[in-house]
Amino acid sequence: MLEFSPLNKTWILDVDGTLVKHNGYKIDGYDTLLDGVSEFFKNIPNEDKIVLLTARKEEYLDDLKAFLKENNLRYDYLLTDMPMGERILVNDNKTSGLNMAYAINKNRDEKLNIKYKINKEL
Repeated sequence: MLEFSPLNKTWILDVDGTLVKHNGYKIDGYDTLLDGVSEFFKNIPNEDKIVLLTARKEEYLDDLKAFLKENNLRYDYLLTDMPMGERILVNDNKTSGLNMAYAINKNRDEKLNIKYKINKEL
């Protein structure tokens, strides 16, 4: 289980294969929400920021936004046309030693099951 500080966070999440069935919008003609996603989003505090990334072209953006709204998945930023290669997060640690970046890889199209707790001593 991950331990996070009580500070507000920035969540950076991929869309396809992480939140929705990978390429479902192309294959099935619509998106399908993966298990655990609704619950995960309900637990993100309103003060936190959510950045969604997708390799989808901008022409699919309106449909994606409508899907996210229908499923009550909020976001602050939605970035499209991302490269299909690795996503690399680089950040500096606080001088107190607090880790300021985490990377979690999950299996494509599997349940979103990230367990964490807030440690008020961090």
